[in-house]
Formats: sequence, C-alpha cells, structure tokens
Amino acid sequence: MNRDKQIGNLGLSDEMLVSGCLKGESNAQKSLYEKYKVQLFRVCLRYAKDRAEAEDMLQDGFIKIFTDLHQFSFQGPLGAWMRRVVVNVALQYIRKNKRLQMNEDIESIADDYQTDASVFSKMNVKALTKLIQKLPDGYRVVFNMYVIEGYSHKEIAEQLNIRVNTSKSQLSKAKASLRKMLEKIMVN
Repeated sequence: MNRDKQIGNLGLSDEMLVSGCLKGESNAQKSLYEKYKVQLFRVCLRYAKDRAEAEDMLQDGFIKIFTDLHQFSFQGPLGAWMRRVVVNVALQYIRKNKRLQMNEDIESIADDYQTDASVFSKMNVKALTKLIQKLPDGYRVVFNMYVIEGYSHKEIAEQLNIRVNTSKSQLSKAKASLRKMLEKIMVN
C-alpha cells in the first residue's frame, strides 16, 4: 500500500498531515481539508453576507493555508492558526470588494451600552449566524472580530485601519441591530 493511501485512510495527527501537505501529498491535503472544512466554513459564514460568498472565502482561505503552511511552526494548535488565516482572508475579501465602510457616529451611542448576552446565548449557532449575516459589513466584521474572535478594539482598529472609537461604535451598532432583529423575531 503506498503512503498516500495510508494518509487518506488514517486519522493522522496534525503534525503528520502538515508534513504530508508540505511534501505535496494530495491525500494529506484532502485529509487536512476534510478535518477543518466545517469549522472554517462556520467562520466564513459569519463574515460573509451569504453562503456563496462564504464558500468563496473558504476556498481562498484554503489556498492561502496551503500556500503558507510552511510558516506554521507548531507554537500553538494548527486549527487556531488556520482560523486566523481564514479570518484574514475574509477581511481581505471584504476589503477587495470595497464593502467595508465604517460609520463613526459614536456620539449617538452611549459609551456604557451593554447588550444582554443571555439573549444571544439562548439562540442556536445557525440562527445567530443568519442574523449576523444580515448586518452591514462594517458592523458584521467588528462584531465577529470582537465578540467571536476575541480581538480588542485596539487590535481591530489596527487591522482595519480605523480609529478605536469607530470600532466601539460599530460594535454597539451591531449589537443594537441584532437586538432589534431578535425582538422582531420574538414578537412574531
């Protein structure tokens, strides 16, 4: 049995999959894709406006992953590294399509605005993802980066080339929009 078939048939460790991918073994590439495609597609869905766009982001993300895999140093989990690559690809995709526009109307939103997190925690992931997809691009990106990915407002501002207050404003507006959408759903 040749080594390519063995890689495709075994539940190999990330180290073995990376090694196989770096050697150009197609079964290792396929196994890596199969292992992480669902997790990374969920990330793309949160940044995309629809499923088709998420599929494009995922494809671009895996191209970037396979291109840059030699840079992965096993300093942390492979899945986390791949997730960062896909988030960056999603942000580039949105920027490239010139859809990322930020509104800086921070004065209209109280600094201490807090969203009731328990409302969001009661929703299933699929339903919440659909609501997030309905947000304007700027709101959606900042919401995902802050709430889901755990970036600080300073890090978001640096990544998106915006001011910290703009990031805070976008997050507040995203939460307010999501709350309105939830209230509308609960009324119906």
